[in-house]
Amino acid sequence: MTAATVDLVDYADVLATYEPVLGMEVHVELGTQTKMFCACPTEFGAEPNTQVCPVCLGLPGSLPVVNATAVESAIRIGLALNCSITPWGRFARKNYFYPDQPKNYQISQYDEPIATDGYLDVVLDDGSTFRVEIERAHMEEDTGKSLHVGGATGRIHGASHSLLDYNRAGVPLVEIVTKTIEGTGERAPEVARAYVTALRDLLKALGVSDVRMDQGSLRCDANVSLMKIGAKEFGTRTETKNVNSLKSVEVAVRYEMRRQAAVLNAGDEVVQETRHFQEADGTTSAGRRKETAEDYRYFPEPDLEPVAPDAEWIEELRATIPELPWLRRARIQEEWALSNEVMRDLVNAGAIDLIIATVDAGAPAAAARSWWVAYLSEKANERGVELDALPITPEQVAAVIALVAADKVNNKGARQVIDGLLAGEGTPEEIIAARGLGVVRDDSALKEAVDTALAANPDIAEKIRSGKVAAAGKIVGDVMKATRGQADAARVRELVLEACA
Repeated sequence: MTAATVDLVDYADVLATYEPVLGMEVHVELGTQTKMFCACPTEFGAEPNTQVCPVCLGLPGSLPVVNATAVESAIRIGLALNCSITPWGRFARKNYFYPDQPKNYQISQYDEPIATDGYLDVVLDDGSTFRVEIERAHMEEDTGKSLHVGGATGRIHGASHSLLDYNRAGVPLVEIVTKTIEGTGERAPEVARAYVTALRDLLKALGVSDVRMDQGSLRCDANVSLMKIGAKEFGTRTETKNVNSLKSVEVAVRYEMRRQAAVLNAGDEVVQETRHFQEADGTTSAGRRKETAEDYRYFPEPDLEPVAPDAEWIEELRATIPELPWLRRARIQEEWALSNEVMRDLVNAGAIDLIIATVDAGAPAAAARSWWVAYLSEKANERGVELDALPITPEQVAAVIALVAADKVNNKGARQVIDGLLAGEGTPEEIIAARGLGVVRDDSALKEAVDTALAANPDIAEKIRSGKVAAAGKIVGDVMKATRGQADAARVRELVLEACA
C-alpha cells in the first residue's frame, strides 16, 4: 500500500495512537506602495508584466535598494508578536531555480532575521487561550506567479503550457515562522485555524497588510507530523502550501493527520514533501520533495547594507502598536453585553471588526450587527468571498444606517442602496436619487394612494370603520406596494385611520 492509495484513519483513532505536531509558516505581503528593492508599484490585479523593472527582473547591472517602509512594518510586526528585534542583520541570497523567480535566487534573511523569539496567545472556540511561540519573522521578496493553462485543475500536471507574470516578483514579504507546536491533541486543527485567524487580525490592526487570503496577500503553509504517543522523536513532516482560507487551514491539518496515520499504520514512511490543498474536496496531494536549508546555498547578499535599527527608533515604533484585537474584542463584548457564543459567531463570521468600525463611524451597535451578519453576510455567501472582501466599507454602511434613521430611505430601500454600493454605483445619496428610493412624504400623493386602496377594498374599509383597526394592515400593504415600498408606512397607517374615522 502506498501513501497515495491509503484510506483515511478515523480522527478518534489517530488521536488514540499519535500525537500531532504542528509548525505554521505564514507569508504576509506588506501593503507598501512600492516593491521591496525597487520603485515598481505593488497594486494587485494590474495587467501582467506591467509592474516590472530591471531590478525585480534580476537583469545584469541592476542594484537593489531596501524599502524603508517595509523594514518599519517588519519591526512593528515583530514587536506586536512580542519578539526581540535584531540590532544588526543582513539579507541573504536563497538560491533556487523556478520559472517564477527571475533572479534564480530570492533575497531573504537567513541566520539574522529582523525579529526572533516571540509568542502569540490565541483564543480558541471555548474561550480558552493557547500560546503559540514564534521562532522568527524575517523579510524577503515575493516571487512572480505561474499560470498553468490547459489542464483541469490549474496545476502544472496536465497543463499544455504555462504563462509567467512577474508583477508580484519583488513585492515585500514578511514570513512568520512558529516554533514547534506540541500539546494540542485533538484540538490541533482548531489551534492552527485560531492561530492564523489571530495573526490575520493582528496584522490588519497594525495596518501593514490588507491580509486578503483570496488575493494571496496572506498565505499559510501548514507543517504537520505525527509521533507515537510516548515517543521522543518527531515524525516526518509534510508542508501543505498556500492554504487560502481560515476554514481550509483547519480542514487541511485534520486531513493530513488522518492521511499520515494511514500511511504509518500501513507500515510505510511519510514522505517529507510539499503538498497542495484541494479546496473542492478538502484533500491534499503530493507536490515536490522538501528541500533543506543546505539545498538553498544561502550566502550574504553582497549588494545590500545590513539592517541596523537603533533602539530609539524601535521604541518609537513600539509606541505605534494599537490595542490588540482580542483585547479590543473583550472590551467591546463587555460594553455590548454579548454572550461568549454570540461573540464567537461574530468573530468566526469575520464580522466583529467590521461592526466595530461601523459603530466607530457613528452607527448604533445593534443596527451595525444586523446589517453585517444578515444582509451583507448573505451577499458575501452569494459571491463566495469573505465578508471583508465585499466592495463596501464600514463608513458606507454607517451612512446607510443614518439615512434610515433620518427617514430618508426605508429598510427595503436601504437594501437596494447596499446593492448599489456593492455594484459601485456611487454614494448612498446618489444611489437613492438614481434608483428613486427616497421615502415618499407628500401627503397628497399618499392620501390619493390610500383612497384608491380603500375604494378597492370596501369590506376592509368597513371593518376599520367598525373599530377593527388591525385590518388597516392590508390597506397599508397595498399602498406600500403601489409606491414601490417608498412610502412612510407609519404615516400611511395614520392616513388610513383618518380616512376611516
